[in-house]
Amino acid sequence: MSQLSAGGARRPLRPTTPAPRQAKRAVTSGTFGSALEWFDFAVYGAMSATVFPALFFNELDPSMGLLASFATFGVGFFARPLGGVVFGHLGDRIGRRNVLLTTFIAMGVASLIIGLLPPYADIGAAAPLLLVVMRFIQGFALGGEATGSQLMAMEHAPGDRRAFYGALMGMGSPISQVAANLILVILSSTLSDQAFLSWGWRVPFLLSILLVTVGIYIRTKVEETPVFAEGAKEEAAGSTGPVAVVRTHGWTILRLILAYSPIVVTFYVVSVFGLSYLTGLGHTRSDTFTIVMISNLLSVVAIWWGGRLADVFGRRRILMIGCAGTLVAALIFFPVVDMGSFPITLAMVAFALVSAQFGNAGQGALFAEAFPTKMRYTGSALALTGANLIFAAPAPFLASWLTDLSGGRTISITIFWVVTVVAALVNLALMSDFRTLEGDRHHFDKTVAATPGGEPVAVTPAQNRNGVAP
Repeated sequence: MSQLSAGGARRPLRPTTPAPRQAKRAVTSGTFGSALEWFDFAVYGAMSATVFPALFFNELDPSMGLLASFATFGVGFFARPLGGVVFGHLGDRIGRRNVLLTTFIAMGVASLIIGLLPPYADIGAAAPLLLVVMRFIQGFALGGEATGSQLMAMEHAPGDRRAFYGALMGMGSPISQVAANLILVILSSTLSDQAFLSWGWRVPFLLSILLVTVGIYIRTKVEETPVFAEGAKEEAAGSTGPVAVVRTHGWTILRLILAYSPIVVTFYVVSVFGLSYLTGLGHTRSDTFTIVMISNLLSVVAIWWGGRLADVFGRRRILMIGCAGTLVAALIFFPVVDMGSFPITLAMVAFALVSAQFGNAGQGALFAEAFPTKMRYTGSALALTGANLIFAAPAPFLASWLTDLSGGRTISITIFWVVTVVAALVNLALMSDFRTLEGDRHHFDKTVAATPGGEPVAVTPAQNRNGVAP
């Protein structure tokens, strides 16, 4: 590391502060848990685009069956804010650890039941009704899980890698997409269509019971976060209920919702609606699953580096770069995939998802640092689930409806996509990064204290009051 002056050196990309054992356990359990939760969500998304219309909504014509299936997919997003409020409030009062065990078990049980559901042909209207109920429970659990796992990891993390640890939780989404689509590729390529529709689609859901068992064991090894333990002393100072959070931080929540909208719109238009759109263009089911799987595998690398860079250059800046990439994707996605070429389609889908996940790396720390400890779980959950409710839940349904309404043309989807991203970029340009979890100012992309040899000194937040160790 080159010395810039007698007392400073450039901030390194490689962290210098040792991570305590509990921090490593927290990030491992959180990444595993996030991957499991999103695995169940990803499988449902894939099935809603390819299988559920034929099994649970076969009494409708194909286009209406697809819309109805996407509507059940959206139910999970409508449940997420409720789960975020309930589990967020509990997490701010009784701690992150116990809440995360509850959400983990609920998600696994709901997914197991989905895998056992008989189709409409066997039990009639009870089949789609039970599907909707289980989907609601999935969303309710994920509303508490997504934010809680981020906070557990970041509040245990050393100061110089809080964004990175938060980003690792976000890696659960692309990792789960890779795992889900890999399983679906194997099943769809080795089974006949009849066998896949009969029992093959159930396999990923039934695997949940094994994963839940392992996940519970890992999470019981993680202690409550020291930041929460210290912040619990603030509880007597005032109310921490959802109403108090909205009253004191409502405008911040709305701005965070808009800031995150390009990430969720891009992800769900491409990875959920895109599955049915690509098969409609002539790609086989196996090819479509492969495209999404490879694209999400590349996204894991993008979110890893996005997290590293967010600790150096700032959370907001990384989110803005990712959003700028999604704007390019929104403008050219459909004209490019309409060419029908497998490698070109793969490159386009990969670019869109990599851009979204690179920006996603800045989300966890940006949201967490917007709220004080006693309101952090609730506030972050409201912002994250709000973005998914307003922008992610309608995305596949809206894209399918607009395509059907316009006779197969996609210009209306493109307009919606572009307008969302532009509004978010303007909002982000007018924002600034928040303070650290300790309430101190960040100094991103600045020089830090250095030894006489030019190497940066590992300064703790308590020593330099930046909140981010160099």
